[in-house]
Amino acid sequence: MYLVDTNVWLERLLDQKSSETVGRFLDAIPSDRLCMTDFAFHSIAVILTRLKRTQALLRLAQDSFVDGAVALISLRREDTRRLVQAIEQFNLDFDDAYQYVAAEKHNLTIVSFDSDFDRTERGRKTPAEILPA
Repeated sequence: MYLVDTNVWLERLLDQKSSETVGRFLDAIPSDRLCMTDFAFHSIAVILTRLKRTQALLRLAQDSFVDGAVALISLRREDTRRLVQAIEQFNLDFDDAYQYVAAEKHNLTIVSFDSDFDRTERGRKTPAEILPA
């Protein structure tokens, strides 16, 4: 199972340089094997609405949660201590620590373009690294 980081979703939604690779990754992996944190979803919503890309937000919600089976996961208040530990232990910012602790808690592989996860015990994979050869 995979925790797909904010930057991976945005890469596809904003048609950035690795959009095609992300598209192949999303096509290759069944949606019921993908997870997104509530924090990532809300961050994506903020970015897309600032860019006046509300239709992209609606498409993400429809494709991921209505037509697809992407799991939306959250941290609880009692996870705050572990979140702060991850920030301090791996020198992560809050959003990366949130993703990291969620992946740790649910035993997920982090899929991200963010090399900050390389400093952690769990590491990360890029979409291209997960695609079948």
